[in-house]
Amino acid sequence: MKKHAKLIGLLVFLGLYLNTDLMAQVPTSMNPSGGGDRQFKKDTVFSIRPIREDDKMYQIAVWRRIDLREKYNLPLYGSGDAKSNGIMTNIYKAVVEDNALEVFADEDFTKPLSIAEFQNNFWIAANGDSIFMKNLYYLDFREDFLFDRHHSQTKFDVKYIELVMPSETNSNAGQKTIAFIRFKDFYNHFQDHPEAKWINFQNSSKELGYDQAFDLRLFRSVVRKYANKDDALIVDMVNPNHPNQELQAFLDALDFEYRLLDWENALWEW
Repeated sequence: MKKHAKLIGLLVFLGLYLNTDLMAQVPTSMNPSGGGDRQFKKDTVFSIRPIREDDKMYQIAVWRRIDLREKYNLPLYGSGDAKSNGIMTNIYKAVVEDNALEVFADEDFTKPLSIAEFQNNFWIAANGDSIFMKNLYYLDFREDFLFDRHHSQTKFDVKYIELVMPSETNSNAGQKTIAFIRFKDFYNHFQDHPEAKWINFQNSSKELGYDQAFDLRLFRSVVRKYANKDDALIVDMVNPNHPNQELQAFLDALDFEYRLLDWENALWEW
């Protein structure tokens, strides 16, 4: 009987030992908690859902612009003439009144702006005139289009938002960057502020927070730039002698979008 109990105990011990050993040898690409000396870098500063660098099979940086005046984007623009419930107003309140969002003067996030500097950038045009909220209708952002091989999915990993004053608003002196904001900070702040909403003009019971609106990509945007050797905007890559440079740039941006779509479709072809 004692021998039988010892045998059972030995088998249990071996089972636990083998199970521990097997768990320790799980490939880290399959289970990040498994043993191993590989390091998985993640962007925990800008990304809301960081993806391990080793899991990115393909990635390209894309710069996009949301024109809030477009019909599809009106839920972000806000209602009424003042647009006091729009995304620009709510971002301004988050920075100035709540002091909840850090703002920067550069896309490398090395030059922080004071609230006074942000207010000056936000409200004052190149000729010193004050402007109205409704005249701030460009919301730019940079994201990575990538393929996550661990989950076999293409994803959009937004990095930051850029508030832009249009040239027409800036006394026709060229567009002006107001500030850069980390997307992670933007997303987390508005997750906790449901009063700031993507407005459903047809059904107010289905209004969404900005975090959900970006998750579902409830906006229309145009590609302004993608990673290229010259770091050039799409419009700058158009022949300067073209009779309608802006229209051609728009068509080239659509062509880039279709190429991304074709690339995604080709992933599943045999």
